[in-house]
Amino acid sequence: MSLALKEAWKYQGLTYPNPAVGCVVVGENSEILSVEAHHRAGKPHAEVNALQTAYYKLTSDSYILSLQNSHDIHNYLLKNHNAIFENISLFTTLEPCSHTGKTPSCATLISELGIKKVFVGSSDTNREAKNGNLILQNNSCEVQTKVLKEECDILLFPFTKFLDSRFVFFKWAQRLNATTDDGIISSKESRKNVHAMRDVCDLLVIGGNTVRTDRPTLDARDVDGKAPDILIYSRNDNFDRTIPLFNVKGRKVYIESDFKKLDNYKNIMIEGTSNMYELTRDIVDYYLCYVAPSFGGKEGFSVENSKFEILNMYQVDKDIIMWMKRI
Repeated sequence: MSLALKEAWKYQGLTYPNPAVGCVVVGENSEILSVEAHHRAGKPHAEVNALQTAYYKLTSDSYILSLQNSHDIHNYLLKNHNAIFENISLFTTLEPCSHTGKTPSCATLISELGIKKVFVGSSDTNREAKNGNLILQNNSCEVQTKVLKEECDILLFPFTKFLDSRFVFFKWAQRLNATTDDGIISSKESRKNVHAMRDVCDLLVIGGNTVRTDRPTLDARDVDGKAPDILIYSRNDNFDRTIPLFNVKGRKVYIESDFKKLDNYKNIMIEGTSNMYELTRDIVDYYLCYVAPSFGGKEGFSVENSKFEILNMYQVDKDIIMWMKRI
């Protein structure tokens, strides 16, 4: 389950409106057959990706690796599995889904493949998708629940916030000497990661001084994605409307002196440093920091009395990415 969690965190912030989920398939001799995750809404779920890879490991049938559509993978596995999964175990950070939507039911697929042991971290509270464990148990599958439940619930937290209200995360990039100014800081791959998050977020919040100084676009061009709506926090509406930010087709741009607009959105990214951090302390759920292995710049955060718990840390290219919450 720990391996499944580590893989899932790499896609936190990228799967909205779906949850980040990880899955590991273990062979009959306790060998790891696959470690996979859900990558994006509408794409195969973590269990399907893991079973696809495991099937290839067990059969050397490379054709299955060419399949990208979830329905196609489901159908191919069901037609060709030849009972090879009966003695394997599956670990998933979230209860397998019970419903058929853009993708078929993972719980039904697992059952029909004859898998007899499934280990689950978090229970699914989504009315449309829950009760996957019951489908498994009704098909002679042994289900062990609450495996690393606390860790899995922390991973799932953004999704539970989407369902009930909104999820807000605060993102910044810094160097090893904690500076956040003087040009580009993070690597190209890290910037692509941020653009992928912009592509799926509903609203991006930024400070007025940043807009005036940097004259940004704040889109998702590095991943050919959509540009989110923008909330510029400012007490003055003295902006140059020729700035690229204001000229993205289909985007709404708000200039406000409060954060009431956030009530109209579900998945919200805030970008900024000290001033924005102080202003949004009470509305931010998680913090996301990109640390580049370099020195430079002159200015960084000037914030007192803040401590964080690191929820997950991983590397993209040369940068370290940390998901955190304030404690």
